Order: sequence, then C-alpha cells, then structure tokens
Amino acid sequence: MIERKENCPLHDRNTFGMKVKCRLLLELDSPQDLLSLDMESLPKPVFVMGGGSNLLFLGDFPGTVIHPSFKSLSIQESPSGYPEGTVLVKVGAGIVFDDFCGWAADKGLWGAENLSLIPGEAGASAVQNIGAYGVEAKDIIETVHVFDKNTRTFSDIPCGECAYGYRTSNFKTVWKGRFIVTAVTFRLSRVPAPKLDYGGVRSALAERYPSEEELTPSMIRETVISIRRKKLPDPSETGSAGSFFCNPVISREHFLSILEKERAEKGADYMVPHYDVGDMVKVPAAWMIEQCGFKGVRHGGAQVYPKQPLVIVNSTGDALPSEILELERRVISSVNERYGIVLHPEVEHVGSVPSET
Repeated sequence: MIERKENCPLHDRNTFGMKVKCRLLLELDSPQDLLSLDMESLPKPVFVMGGGSNLLFLGDFPGTVIHPSFKSLSIQESPSGYPEGTVLVKVGAGIVFDDFCGWAADKGLWGAENLSLIPGEAGASAVQNIGAYGVEAKDIIETVHVFDKNTRTFSDIPCGECAYGYRTSNFKTVWKGRFIVTAVTFRLSRVPAPKLDYGGVRSALAERYPSEEELTPSMIRETVISIRRKKLPDPSETGSAGSFFCNPVISREHFLSILEKERAEKGADYMVPHYDVGDMVKVPAAWMIEQCGFKGVRHGGAQVYPKQPLVIVNSTGDALPSEILELERRVISSVNERYGIVLHPEVEHVGSVPSET
C-alpha cells in the first residue's frame, strides 16, 4: 500500500526540525510497492529519505520524497560457511536503527552495540556507513538489498562491492539516485567481541562494571548510550542532524606542523588529540572547532552545540536553513585559516535556499 500526501510538512520528519514541506510524500509499506510506482510521472526531483537524521533541507522540496517504511526482520542462525556463532539478521530499511541495536543486544548478539543511539533507519545506515566508538556499519554489513530504479528489479549487493569509506559508499557517489535500499543483512555473532578502545568506552565501562570478562552487548550498549547522551542533544528536544562535519584525515607531516604550532602556543608537552590511520592521522573536527572559538557560538537560531562542537543545532526551533549554512561557512573558513584543513559536512544538504532567506 502506498500512502500519498501532497504539500506535506516535513518538520517532524527531519531531526533538524527545518520547517519545510515537499510537493509529494509517498509512504511505502512493502518493497513490492516500488514496482507499482511510475517514477517518470512523479514530481521531480525524487528523493528517498529514511528517518531524516542526517539531512539539512535548504528550503521547501519541489519534488517527491519517498519513505520506504519496510519493517520486516528475519534471522539465520549458524549459516553454512561462516564462523561458529555467526547470526545473519535481515533488517527492513524502515526499522529504526537503534531499535535494531537494542534488539540485538537483548538477544546477546555482538556487533551493533557500539552503534547504539545513532539516529536514523537501517536503510540509511548502509548508505551513509554510520559509525561511532570504533565501529562502522560496514564492519557488520553482509549484504545490502536494493531496488534498481533503472532496471526496475530487486538485487542483493555484497558489502565488498559498496566501496565503503569514512561516511561514504557507492550509494552516495557513483550509484547516487539509482538504488533504493529495501533491507540490510547484518552479520552478528554470539561469540563475545567487545570493542572498547575508542572514545572513553573502556573507562566508562569500568565505572559501571568492574570485570571485562563478564561484559555483555547490553552492558556496552547502555554505556555507549550514557556517553552519547552526555555529549549530544536529544533531537526530540533540540533539532540537529548529529555530527555535522566529518573528522579530517591528514598527512603525518601536516599533523606534525599543527602539533609544532600548538606546542609553541601552549607548551612543549601539549598533545593535539588524534588517531593514527595507517600512515595518515585523523584529527577531531570538534577539537579544531573549539580551538577556533566556536563552541556555543550562535547565528540567528543556529548554534554550535556547547557540549559537542561537532554538532550544529536548531537552538530556537525556528532556525532558518540559511542561518545554519552561514554558521557552517564561518566554521569551515576559520578552521581552514588556522589549520589549513577544509572541513566537509557529513550532513547531506537537500535542495536550495530560497532567495528571500
């Protein structure tokens, strides 16, 4: 069944809370609904949206928004050819991703617990390659199930063909606009495999659970949720799209030049926060944004979140897209001027800003 809504408000369908609308919204209950759609007759452009958690609408959307509200879930225990304890879980694209994480933790299945409380739906997780606390979606994705708009057929794409990288995939680049994700099969395990060495997870766990030998996925999930809630706004209370900028990966030479400059200002023992990525170095964007003095800075209804400067929020509930864009521009310019690094938004910008804003 397809539910059609014309001139549909989207403020409660995007976590930024932008007060925009689309010309046509289509709610799809089943993947088979895709076969009955005449894509060519729909108002253009056509945009597929999940939970609206990684989006910034830049104005009213003149075309069609499709929401694949597919809720199926199936389990395959101990599949042939996989390591002992493997469980494959096929999750409908419209299932809230954190609901899946909670379900997996309750079942004692390892793999998704570090990704807890990331907003959005399962289908978008495979497009965006969401990640947190040392785990990315690609680490547990087995297969992405899709509808090909070009051939009007369903197919299964192995994880290895999706070209996953840091917050990117073929779905965002060479395949952009071609596929609609209908479900994602995640590869989980009943064999304990805690990942604790990122973002203070280990120390936070130690405060709650003294013995690592007795950890469960639920324990790690609860700890990750606690950490995230201390740092990040609740979208139901303060509009945001989560992490607004990608953490840049730079050459070691570039990093050492930054370190030298910071030590000249702050002392010989000062250490710039960073993570080694092979021969390269990842520097937290939040640290650079804070060093540039933007923590808590406002522009109209937009604000750099005081507790986590990687996040831009709709602080008043009435922020204009143009206000968020201007704050974004100022942050990028300042970081580039000070560190020679151009930050790139993780948040997808949809549409264009009306001239009057």
